[in-house]
Amino acid sequence: MSAGSSTGWDAVVVGAGPNGLVAANVLADAGWRVLVLEAQPTPGGAVRSDRELHPDFVHDTFSAFYPLAVASRAIADLRLEDHGLTWEHAPAVLGHPFGDGQWAVLHRDRHDTASGLDALRAGDGDAWLELCATWDRIGPALVDGLTSPFPPVRAGARLLPALARSGGLDTVRRLATPVASLGRELFAGPAAPLLLNGNAGHADFPLSSPGSGVFGVLMTMLGQTVGFPVPRGGAQQLTESLVTRCTGLGVELVTDAEVTGVDVRDGRVVGVRTRDGQSCATRAVLADVSATHLFGRLVAEEHLPPRLMRGMRDFELDPGTVKVDWALSGPVPWTNRPERAPGTVHVADSVEEMTETLAQVASGVVPDRPFLLTGQMTTSDPTRSPAGTESFWAYTHVPQPGKTRRDAADEVTGEWGHDDAQRFADRMQARIEAVAPGFGDLVLERRVLGPHELEARNANLVGGAVNGGTSQLHQELVFRPVPAMRGRAATGVPGLYLASASAHPGGGVHGAAGANAARAALWHQRIRR
Repeated sequence: MSAGSSTGWDAVVVGAGPNGLVAANVLADAGWRVLVLEAQPTPGGAVRSDRELHPDFVHDTFSAFYPLAVASRAIADLRLEDHGLTWEHAPAVLGHPFGDGQWAVLHRDRHDTASGLDALRAGDGDAWLELCATWDRIGPALVDGLTSPFPPVRAGARLLPALARSGGLDTVRRLATPVASLGRELFAGPAAPLLLNGNAGHADFPLSSPGSGVFGVLMTMLGQTVGFPVPRGGAQQLTESLVTRCTGLGVELVTDAEVTGVDVRDGRVVGVRTRDGQSCATRAVLADVSATHLFGRLVAEEHLPPRLMRGMRDFELDPGTVKVDWALSGPVPWTNRPERAPGTVHVADSVEEMTETLAQVASGVVPDRPFLLTGQMTTSDPTRSPAGTESFWAYTHVPQPGKTRRDAADEVTGEWGHDDAQRFADRMQARIEAVAPGFGDLVLERRVLGPHELEARNANLVGGAVNGGTSQLHQELVFRPVPAMRGRAATGVPGLYLASASAHPGGGVHGAAGANAARAALWHQRIRR
């Protein structure tokens, strides 16, 4: 690790996840000397891929589909396609089997989606197109507003008149409606509500809670407009394009370099220390780490504002996660599978079952019928495995380790050791077998990553929490991660910025938390000058 210069680095970015790498790119574009320190042997954070399950199969270790990376200006403005990134799409975006061999299917062509919904319940197609038209008017400003530094003044100035043109308070009321109720309000049949509720289930909202409606609409309409794209060759290619871009601008990236402390002198950040005893002087530290790791651990409590530390006592993680990867000898044998295969498939019998399952998780109960989000990666990108096979995964949320009150099926303890994770993976596989008979016969290899395994591979995934803290309304926007920070990247310690999913706007691969932290650092430097 080099010293950078006699005066140190302009900025040290702690963590080479997508937010950290976006931050490094933004700072490098401004001419800053930037050092990125990553604890793991490879960069990427939760955007990595590997061949450890089977040498012929690429599996995305954590995240897999990236609609927010395409929609967010923080990543789109970097033009990563000029640095080796190629996006791939499955024939269809999303499918949800239900009933007796029926499917709700989301296509990138809204008229194809509407036609399928109308075939299942007359009138739902027109209702879908009306929802799409509303999104056309408000969607771009809403996405910009949610991913901009808080408060989103410019995006808000565009969003308010767009809302007025799209129904005003009635549209606002609908977006504030819990998604379980919104689906029933907008549609007569079951298919479209399954799409909305399933997409809301990507976060940790109980489907009956405020905030779930706008998130369900957001994710569904992103799938409708930009799709659920994947990087050709694996998630690691998204990371590699970010690395290629920033290192080409002079950023230095060092892996296997765990930061163990942030040094503060006279109330201001002056550098960082690594596990191997090295020190790096800097004027700014952008921390792409969980708020629980930064405040009181990397930065000693005595250097932090008392209001921030009081708020952190109430900071709430999102639930844990169990993720299972399979190398399959053939395509998933879905019952009555659609002619155009979807890349993402949700597994739940009904909206009511999803609502109950997510409520169980929120209350500390391990669900007996987990709601599964699954990915057909070879269907989405043929480079992921040999022709005629499938690189496949599924994940679901579970209570955090040590937070389980009981298991609804009386099989796991909820501590999520090896045996717990394997037994729960069997439960997940049985759910898939029920809608894809013969699935188990195709399994060449299986890998189970429970909450502890996920955290071991990425320290930001505390207890398997993939969103850096709950996405529920009481810990979003101006409340994220704590009210003392008012939704901003600045921590109250000069030179220290929170650049991870724990910061506004939260989880998802959009790079906005990193970009917001970088812009805050640049702005404060201009003010100092």
